Amino acid sequence: MFLDLQVGNLCEPISGRSWDRAAIQREVGLRVARFQRHGLARGDRVFLPFGNRLEFFAELLAIWQLGACAVPIDARLTPFEVTTLVGAAKPRMAVVDDATDAAVVSALAGVAVPTVSTLDTGDVLATAGLSHLDDDALILFTSGSTGAPKGVVHTHRSLRARWVSLRDALGVADFARTLCLLPTHFGHGLICNCLFPWLCGQDLFITPPFRPDILMRLGKILDDNRITFMSSVPSVWKVALKLSKRPQAGTLRRVHVGSAPLSAHIWEDIRAWTGTRQVCNAYGITETGSWVVGLANADVPAEDGLVGEGWGAVVKVLRTSQTTAPLTADAECAVGESGYVWLNTPALMKGYFQRDDLTNAAVIDGWFFTGDIGILNEQGQLVLKGRERDEINKGGMKIYPGDVDAVVERFAQANDVCTFALDDDIYGQIVGIAVVLPDSSDATVRALHAWMTSHLAEPKMPSRWWVVEEIPRTSRGKINREAVNAACTGKPALDLVRILSGAASQ
Repeated sequence: MFLDLQVGNLCEPISGRSWDRAAIQREVGLRVARFQRHGLARGDRVFLPFGNRLEFFAELLAIWQLGACAVPIDARLTPFEVTTLVGAAKPRMAVVDDATDAAVVSALAGVAVPTVSTLDTGDVLATAGLSHLDDDALILFTSGSTGAPKGVVHTHRSLRARWVSLRDALGVADFARTLCLLPTHFGHGLICNCLFPWLCGQDLFITPPFRPDILMRLGKILDDNRITFMSSVPSVWKVALKLSKRPQAGTLRRVHVGSAPLSAHIWEDIRAWTGTRQVCNAYGITETGSWVVGLANADVPAEDGLVGEGWGAVVKVLRTSQTTAPLTADAECAVGESGYVWLNTPALMKGYFQRDDLTNAAVIDGWFFTGDIGILNEQGQLVLKGRERDEINKGGMKIYPGDVDAVVERFAQANDVCTFALDDDIYGQIVGIAVVLPDSSDATVRALHAWMTSHLAEPKMPSRWWVVEEIPRTSRGKINREAVNAACTGKPALDLVRILSGAASQ
């Protein structure tokens, strides 16, 4: 099990701490003994409201050796949110670290969830039988921390299917020294960026997630630790490309970017900065074990939204988003025709925890409805256009926010952007945009408007504009378009008529 548990070394580049295989085995044994003292049994669930440190991985393996299920959660959740998730998952206990908010620990105690410090292990070593393939291994909450939580359940079988698929498609050599800058409470960071290489015997380097000071010296971190692989999200690169010096050692062999479609412009910028052509827009969904589509050989021309072929998965683009009727061949889109992305993979989740209604709404006959919109090109490769719920329906014309974002990202004076739908009495919906401009003068806005006009069809042009200080993102690094919409519509939009007329009068 766990690919024979030939784990690699663990290292924290920022703190300088590291464990070799012998130390890892000892740390896992100490925690198995501690869990046994607390009566942890097969099928129990354990909250882990901390991550991105050596002890997290020892806790994970100890939980699994006892046949229990780990529930990593965002360390930044409020006591109210943690209590909501407790009500959904009903954990047997929780493991915290020295950075866990005391109010969260108090909230756990208030709902009768015992807590133990990850450093409180004692000195007794123990071993336990490995988990069964069909035991629940992980519950990863993708939404609902304030109500109606949605927890993705993965078994050891579905996780192993993902890792074996990735090993078959990509090998492990490029992952020899893997860096994780992502949170370890969701699929991209945990299942693929961390556990895939580490449980295949490769060395894993962990940092706290999304810290600007770390991104500012990313090039040096890559060089000092001779990193061969890293994964990230587009928002990480928007910071690193501007603030960090390029790596000089030339050790990077492969780079993945996930959690959002990648524009060709940023794709090429990442290639230039990293010094490798092997930059891949890895498509990953927590429900399918994260990385499920990508490019084994990423030395291809960059293209907005290009993802690639299935990694241990069959990809179809269909005209239907319904999971209440059998999927038929006549529902398949033609080459280049936009439709809904469906996936079939042995790495599919067991289901949403105690939410059969949600599971049945997402899965039919083993096919998972992703909620994404895309096309299959002539090479059979997936090209993403955006999320179904993000799609803007302007008088019957479908507009994908990612298309507009990709154009703005090419404008030299734009640091960040988010396009979203606005309700409209005439068209049903129109296009709104929030953009981060270091220089928000009328002249810059006019220059951006001119740039967009020359690159976008008229119906795609935003009708209402906001200049903002930052674009809020989720803990996974994704843009929350609904949140941006809500924040902007409560404030006055730019007076485009005045700004643009100012250019005409000059």
